[in-house]
Amino acid sequence: MSIDPRAFDAIDTMLGLPREGGSHYVPPQVKAGQGGSRHVADYMFTEVPEGDPAHGPIGTALGAMDANGVAVAMLSLTEPHSAEAAAAHPDRFVLSTHVDPGAGVMEAVRRIRGDHAARGIRAVTMFPAGGQPAVGIGEAAAYAVYATCVELGLPVFVTCGVPGPRVPLGPQEVERLDRVCYDFPELVVVMRHGAEPWEDLAVKLMLKWPNLYYSMSAFSPKHYPDAIVDYANTRGAGKVLYGGYYPYALDLTRIFDELAAVGFREEVWPRFLRTNAASILGV
Repeated sequence: MSIDPRAFDAIDTMLGLPREGGSHYVPPQVKAGQGGSRHVADYMFTEVPEGDPAHGPIGTALGAMDANGVAVAMLSLTEPHSAEAAAAHPDRFVLSTHVDPGAGVMEAVRRIRGDHAARGIRAVTMFPAGGQPAVGIGEAAAYAVYATCVELGLPVFVTCGVPGPRVPLGPQEVERLDRVCYDFPELVVVMRHGAEPWEDLAVKLMLKWPNLYYSMSAFSPKHYPDAIVDYANTRGAGKVLYGGYYPYALDLTRIFDELAAVGFREEVWPRFLRTNAASILGV
């Protein structure tokens, strides 16, 4: 049976708003004395789509979503116009907030609480290897974030595996999640950005921990890890969810054109594209 991935009213757990005049993404600065590129990730984002001046960032994103069957997208409050987009189109956008506990533990906690009260955020996101300084998945500063998420009933989306930006990978080793899930059994954790090269371990941990999930964010569908696709097709249909990477590096049309060739079983598609994220985000 031929699957049309645009037919499921998808929920995109990682979408941004284009900016006119260049990338919306502002990666961390390289530390003094390292040499090389000005940013740790600028080599990754060479063809970032710009906003359409005729429609603005919000209109451009909505047009891309409409053309590809994306009903709802999660935006980060750290990016311009996200709060405006969610206020104007509450049926199309939900909000997350990004925290860096390395820059201040209580600042991160206060941001989560404040954005939850004022903006109704549905999730918290963390990039452990990209913090200033980096804070590993299992470190004490991160635990304050997890405890706050449990108290407020918020899931946390955590970048896992080897980071694309040129920063050390240690803070994102997937095995660190085992202890986090043990210490916070109520915490809903979503692994972002692949968990590679530990995707087999990621599957083992999802089998072990009921509140541990996996998002396919940052991948072109033709590169989805075989271990994750196999897991979704067997015991993990309720654990794997869609996340794009628009407009960071991937165009939504390209993503959805490639999705049709992914070998998910028929019954996995609605869960992958919509219902798993709907449950986690309360959509």
